[in-house]
Amino acid sequence: MNSEIININYDSEQPTVLGRDLHEALEVQTPYHKWFPRMCEYGFEENKDYVVTDKNVPNSNGGKQTIIDHQLTIPMAKELCMLQRTDKGKEFRQYFIKVEEQWNTPEAVMARALQYAQKRLDAVIHSNRLLEEQIEQDKPKVVFADAVSTAKSSILIGDLAKLIKQNGVDMGQKRLFEWLRTNGYLIKSGSSKNMPMQRYMEQGLFEVKESVVANPDGSSRVTRTTKVTGKGQQYFINLFLARP
Repeated sequence: MNSEIININYDSEQPTVLGRDLHEALEVQTPYHKWFPRMCEYGFEENKDYVVTDKNVPNSNGGKQTIIDHQLTIPMAKELCMLQRTDKGKEFRQYFIKVEEQWNTPEAVMARALQYAQKRLDAVIHSNRLLEEQIEQDKPKVVFADAVSTAKSSILIGDLAKLIKQNGVDMGQKRLFEWLRTNGYLIKSGSSKNMPMQRYMEQGLFEVKESVVANPDGSSRVTRTTKVTGKGQQYFINLFLARP
């Protein structure tokens, strides 16, 4: 018998054949929608001996329509052939026996095992590649988090700018001062320029360090320097990491 008379599907865990293909090959006169339920009365079970599937076929309007079909296991197909009690049934039953024999040869079993192992290996390689990409993407975040977690004292805004730039965000001291003023964290002008806004002081993001400086004439003056607290460092790091 020509092996191309009926198509065998090898994409699942075991070979299958479409019920409508077998119905046509066996030259059954009863319409398929009546024949198949009648055959199932012999004890065949869905999802064990067959699974329901769809098949696209041409319709009378020149388009396509979807009809119900079934993927049959080879053991079920063999039994259906035998139930027909025809020469065609006998011929196809012998064909399905050969399909089973070939499927179960040591070489075929080994080939399937190697194919399965390769699929598993490919899946692991793909998963590892995605993990490596995610680690690379998260690297600046990890470095930032580690740096801030060890910060026990406040730092100058210039030092925060260096930390930000060292970890992948293009930011310098002048640009950071400008950004903080523009976004309302620091006072924009006047004698208090670059001093923290009161609400951010209260939130614990900044502190002001006061120092007494001696003037050449013997007098003294108080200088104030804005510093970023550990909490503030964490706040601004998270803020910059979230930027697109």
